[in-house]
Order: sequence, then structure tokens, then C-alpha cells
Amino acid sequence: MTTGLIPGEQPPDPQPTSGLPSQTRGEPVGPAAQHVESRSRSSVITARAAASFEPVGRSVASARSFVRDTLQGWGCADIVDDAVVLTSELVTNAVVHAGTTADVLCLRLDGGVRIEVADHYPEREVPLQGAAVTMTSPDREGGRGLQLCAALAGRWGVDYTPTHKQVWFRLDLPERAVGTRTAGPSLPADLLPLADGRVRVAVIQIDRTGSITAWNDDAEELFGYQGEQVTGKPLTDLAAWPHTPGTGTGIAEALQLSRWEGSYGIRDADGRVVPVYASHLRVRDTAGEPSTVCLLVRDHERAVLQTPTRITASDTAASSEGKSTDPFEVFIGSPAPDDLDGLLQRTVERARDMLDGDSAFLLLATDDETELEVRASTGLPSARQRFARVPVEAGPGRYGSARMPAVHDDLTAVPGAVPLLHGTGMRSVVTVPLKVEGRLTGSLGVAAEAPGRYSNEEALRLQFAADRIALAVESARLGELERLRRGSLSFLVEASDLLAGTLDRDQTLALMAQMTVPTLATWCAVYTIADQASEPYLSYVLHEDEELIDGIKSLLSKIPPPDPVPTPGARVWSAPAETAHQAALRTSMRSLGLGEPATVSSGIGTTLVTASAVGGETVVLPLVARNRVIGMLTLGKPTDEHFRQEILELAEDLSRRAALALDNARLYSERTAISQSLQRSLLPPELPQIKGVEVEVIYRAAGEGNEVGGDFYDIFPIHDGAYGFAIGDVCGTGPNAAAVTGLARHALRLLAREGLSGPAVLQRLNSAILDEGARSRFLTLLYGEMRPQEDGSAELKVVCAGHPLPLRLRPDGTVEAAAEPQPLLGVLEDLDLYEQTVTLDPGDVLLCVTDGVTERREGNRMLGDDGLADVLTTCTGLTAGAVAARIMRAVERFASDAPSDDMAILAMRVPGLHPA
Repeated sequence: MTTGLIPGEQPPDPQPTSGLPSQTRGEPVGPAAQHVESRSRSSVITARAAASFEPVGRSVASARSFVRDTLQGWGCADIVDDAVVLTSELVTNAVVHAGTTADVLCLRLDGGVRIEVADHYPEREVPLQGAAVTMTSPDREGGRGLQLCAALAGRWGVDYTPTHKQVWFRLDLPERAVGTRTAGPSLPADLLPLADGRVRVAVIQIDRTGSITAWNDDAEELFGYQGEQVTGKPLTDLAAWPHTPGTGTGIAEALQLSRWEGSYGIRDADGRVVPVYASHLRVRDTAGEPSTVCLLVRDHERAVLQTPTRITASDTAASSEGKSTDPFEVFIGSPAPDDLDGLLQRTVERARDMLDGDSAFLLLATDDETELEVRASTGLPSARQRFARVPVEAGPGRYGSARMPAVHDDLTAVPGAVPLLHGTGMRSVVTVPLKVEGRLTGSLGVAAEAPGRYSNEEALRLQFAADRIALAVESARLGELERLRRGSLSFLVEASDLLAGTLDRDQTLALMAQMTVPTLATWCAVYTIADQASEPYLSYVLHEDEELIDGIKSLLSKIPPPDPVPTPGARVWSAPAETAHQAALRTSMRSLGLGEPATVSSGIGTTLVTASAVGGETVVLPLVARNRVIGMLTLGKPTDEHFRQEILELAEDLSRRAALALDNARLYSERTAISQSLQRSLLPPELPQIKGVEVEVIYRAAGEGNEVGGDFYDIFPIHDGAYGFAIGDVCGTGPNAAAVTGLARHALRLLAREGLSGPAVLQRLNSAILDEGARSRFLTLLYGEMRPQEDGSAELKVVCAGHPLPLRLRPDGTVEAAAEPQPLLGVLEDLDLYEQTVTLDPGDVLLCVTDGVTERREGNRMLGDDGLADVLTTCTGLTAGAVAARIMRAVERFASDAPSDDMAILAMRVPGLHPA
């Protein structure tokens, strides 16, 4: 893969060559309304990256990674997910459906990115001028690339030449207002926001590499680090960025922008995440060196830094004419529809100020409108409540539904009327619904610590403001949901690819955990179930902070596992948070001397940090495959945090894919274990120790996962110091050949120990093979009996039934055949076999191989009998083990490809009187 950057390059003229048509977006072409667009010469290419991908399945994942890395490197994180999805589909069409190399070109243009994917399919029919390119059904496996381009890209098109087809698309970057100066009107003191104590503003300076160069006193107070502890460290080491797929800008990209505002978290010295609101400004010194100045406050004090909505000229004119300018109307205005979090936070802050409340909150309805999800609050412990869900219909009575305005004079008289405010000290509250076209989209509330603060008049004012903002909130919510779904699609595509790429159970478990942490959750645990009678077993635990993994694993091991309920969807599991809370409480009491003494002080901190890590919401998703629960995927958040509904839906999609991958890995492991166990039963348990003779065997079965094939060997004692030896080759490879292998090996041992001669043994084995009928296969076999002699030699009686002839190596390097060829087994009923006597003198080597050795090929070349003899001549003076190893190395070096046939090497050597 090659990439290159060409700043300032003008794009080439995209007009087609040789008079062939170019079909692109812009003007209709035929009934399918194809679109046309050309790369304007006025557009400037600021960067370029190109790569080619071979026509193999793994190229699709490589292309996705290439596009993702390229666009993130260019600071185009906002459009990465759409680009990855489109590239994945187009490259799949090229390398899988067309079966050609795919060329991917990424161009960074003014205000956007253009990506081109070309294939080289030579037999494609080129469309006629003006012809339409027909859109296929979205349910078909191929042909969805153009439909996705039409749905996601701003502009796209297809160019044809005699040698290739090129599909391109352009994605525009969202515009960001840079350097806008805004101001708000003077307000009465009672409308100003409250600050709970001194507001600390951390000032941090970051150099061009992302490392901290300055850290002020307020930063030390907020986060607990001294300046010398963090100077020189990257800010990304401290930042806990929200990892919701498809939303937000990465911290590295945010530091490169000239101006940026937003929320993220900073890990303090105790390991807790402090939610902050940040304002970044990129500057340069007199030497031209760029750096970024970051101002950070606690998230609930964001009004100190947050840029307010600009007041329009009409608002100013209305104010000067004495017309009503409701502060809620002035401050909310019409924010950018894609800034949902900022819009919601400004809404609750202005609602609180408008009614002079102590707190305010805003909840958004889920898709089915049965629950409300907390999305923003002020004056409340927002971290504890964020993404918490409450039912729309809270109970009977006049104010039991969020669909109607409600005023509560004193919550102590109606406990549980507003679950969100339980334990917060708030007494009076007014809530109103947010509705769009009569459909409930959310709920807005303002609360005060004093009772009886609100009446129907305040409810009407708040309802009027809610009606003004409801449409903007719904529009921003739908925009966020669309971005999340696009990111989820990209996430699931990559997850499916990774899960499909392995059949190893442990690796599948690790992939499941790594895909969920930190993208979907702060920590996760995977429980597996071996069979219906087994209890769930804790198989894998992962946390985004590796130092907490052991603590979480220890905590979960003390809790009964969740019930393996096959009901789809996520269900809340409260046991981890409750156990962690109790453990932290006991530890704190011991540290204060109120209970049993704490023996190890460092253990107190570990327990508290672990409790904080698992103290939030924990959910369990069943892993169901083939109508059976095979495990549970447990996802957790740190203290007081909740999951948003969209993340749970994405986790449910992932759990279905992960369950099938895990079950496939289980089935593969079980079948492999069974196969290997059966195959090992076909091999001799071990080689016997023969006095006066060295014996060595090397065996290689062809095919992945095979331990035994059609080749086999055996050496076994017969009687009176005699040993039988055999090496054979059944026609074919794999399990069918291995079945005949088992028959031959066990029959040889049984018949030889009956005292039969070599020819008689092979005659009966031949009959047994023929009796197999359709399952029979012909067999080449070298069988012999060996008797070590008192003078140091060894006498062999050999029958070579259609097998490659054994070779005898003498100490002087002479190589000769040690037997004559005879008919193979499994073909004829009557065989005329005879045995030959061979004497191995001290220093002699007898080499027996199967045809997988002699027929080893590299192109048109074959090792052959002569090549084997040449290698054997170099083995004088070597032990039997060294001879077998040298022969195998020579075979492997002869050809680089994996062997297509089984191979067996049997070497026997009679040690010389004076071995070298």
C-alpha cells in the first residue's frame, strides 16, 4: 500500500476518455435519474492518499482501515463513519463480486473529501451514452453501493473507461463558526445564575505535540495533580473522551482546531472522572510555534465559558421598542440543530433562571414513548442521573403522566411523584411536556428547595417556552440519532468482520470485550455456559483501566452470576453496584476505626476505586445462539452513570453477532478435539526402544487440523526379540483415507503376533481391505521384521508391496535400493508376494519414505527418487534422528507451498563400532 500527500495540487480533468460516457450526480440520465458532477478546476487538493487492494476477502477490512486512518489524520472525524460505510460496500463490489483489484484514492478538497474506488473488470459492458444505471433491490447482496452513495453522499458518480469502472463520492465537512464574538444583555440580579462557592478555571497549555506545558493552581485544585507531575505528558493520557459511536470530535482533533468548545472528562489523581466544560483557543508565539490554550471548568459551571446564543437585530429592536423580550426566548433562540447537548444544557439553565428555581431538568422520550431519558440538568447531581430512565406514566391521578403539565407544591406530601428529584432536597416542582405535532418528545421541569413556589401561571410560562423549543430539540435529537445510527452501522460492519475472522474461543471472548470497552461501556464481563446443566462461568473481564481488571474480577467472583434468561434485550443487574457499595462502606468504616481494623492501607484505596468503577448502571444481555443461551454479556458504567437507550440497542445487535461467533468457535473446538482424539488413536502410542538399533520417525499430515491422513507408520515388538515395522500410504488424504489407515495398522499388529510370515500377513490384510467394498482403497505398504544380531548387525525380512523402495546408506556414502517392488494391496484378490532378507551392518542406515516425500513439487520440478538419494548421500555419520531431520528439511526447502500430500519418514540405523 502506498500513500502520498500533495498539498495545493489541482485535480485532474475528470472527463471520460475515448468518448465513453460519464454518469455522475447532477443531471438526470434516463429513467433512473443518474446524476452528473465534475471535479471543479477551482477546487484545490490539499492532500492525497492512495492504495490498491488485492481481490481477497480481507482487503475489505484493510480498505476500511485505510480510509478511517487517512480521514482521521486529516482531521475529518465528522465524516469518517459515512466514508467507511461507502468504501466498504464499493470495495466489496470490486474484490468480491467483480473479483478484481480495487484502487482507492482519497482526496482532501476545500470543505470536503472525495473518495474514488476503481475496479478492473475487463468484460463489463460499457453503458451507452444517455443510458440509465439501474438501481437494484436493497435486499440483494451486490449492487447496494450506488444506493448508499445516493443516500449518504453529497455528490457521487460513475466513470467508465475501456479498462475500468470508477465510482466516486464526495462528503462535505460541516461548517464551523470560527472567531465569532457574542454578548448578552444586562439582566436583573435575580436572573443571574448561581455559583456554589468559588468557581475555579483551570488554564492548561498544550504544545503542538499534544503535551502539557503549563498547569495553573486551579488545575491543581480541580484535578489533584501538581504541575510537575503532568508537565510533558499528553493531555490524552488524562482525558476521558465520550466514546459514543458516530458522535463528537476526538480530543486530538479538537486540539488542532483554531477554536473549540465542548464537554469531556478529566481523570483526577484518585482515578475518578471529573466532567468538565472546555474552551480551546489555538495560538502561536512570536517565533511562530503553535500551541493550544485550554480553559476548563466543572461541567455544571459551563456558563462561565460557554458561548451564549447571539441576539438578533430584531430582538434588540423589540427590546428598544418596549416589547416583551422573555429571557428564555432571548437566550435560547435558534441554536445549531446538531448541537443537541449544548442546546439541552442551555435550555435547562435558562428555564431555571426564568422561574428563579434552584434546579431544572430535561428528559427526552424514547422511540416507543413509554419511557423518558434524562439528558440534561442543572442544580442536580447530573452525573448520577444522566441517561437514567423513568416511565411516562408514573402512576394514577391527575399528575401521573408526563403528557400533561403538573405543579407539585410539596414533594414530601407525594413521595415518588417525580423520581428524578428523590433525595435531592427539592420540595416544589413544575413540569411541562415537549410535544411536536401532538407527539410527546420530552419533558421539561424546574424545581425549588422551598415548598409552594410555583402556580399555574409559572406552568403556563414554562409551557410556552417549551412549545417554542420543542421543534428545535426534536430536530437536533433526530440529527444526533442519525449520526449515531451511521456510526453504529460502521461499528457493526467492523465487528462482524473481526468476529468472523477467528474460530478460537479465547480470541472470540477477547474480541467481544475489546469491541465493547470503551466504545459501549466502561467495563464488561462475559459469562459462558458449557451446557444446559452447567452454571454460568465468568470467562473474561475487561476495564478501560487495566489496573482495575483484577479488582472487578475478584468482586464479580463473589456475586452469584446473573440468571441465563433468553429474553432478548438488556436487563438491569443491580448486584455488582450493591456489592461494591457495601464493600466500600465496610472499608471506609474500618479505615475510621468503626469496625474491624484494616490490615493493608493500600487495599482500602483499591476497594474504593473498584467500587467507584462498578458503582454505576450494569446491564446483562443474553448470548443466544441456535435457540440456546450460551452465555451473558455484562456491561457496566462507573459510579452513578447510566446507559443511553441507543447504546443498549447497539449492544444488543453486537451480542447477537458475538453469540453466533462464540458458538461457532465452541462447535469448532469440540469437533477439532473429537477429530484429533480419533486421529491420535490411529498413531502408535510411542516408539519402542530397540537394543542395538536407532529408530526415528517424522510424520506430517496434509490439510489444516489433520494429525493423521492416508500415510501411516508403526514399529512394534512381535516375539523373541523380533520387531515388526511398517510404513504405508492409503490412496487419498483426510478422514476417509485415515479410516483405512486404522484398519491396516491394527490388522498388521494382530496378524504379525499370530506368528505369520510377512507375505501371509499382507495376504490377509489385502483380503480385509477388499472386504470393505465401496469404502476400500488401495494401499502401498512396506512391511518387515527386524532382529538385532549379537555381532552388532540387524537382520531384516522385507516385503515391498507397491511402495517406494527403501534406501540403504552405507558408511562410505553409497546409496542403494534395499528391496524389489511387488504388487500393491487392495486391488487384486490373489497376490504372489515374497519376502527379501536384508542385513544392516554397523553404520548402515535404512530410509523408508512415502510418496509425499519423493513427489514433492515446485512448479514442473519434482524431488523424485534420485533427488532423495542425493540428499541421503550427505547423511553419512549422522544418527537416525539427524538423518530424518535432514531429509525433512530438504523436502521443505525444495518447495515453498504447503504440502498437498501426507508425508512419513522412517529412519533406522545400526550404530557403528566407532560412531562419529
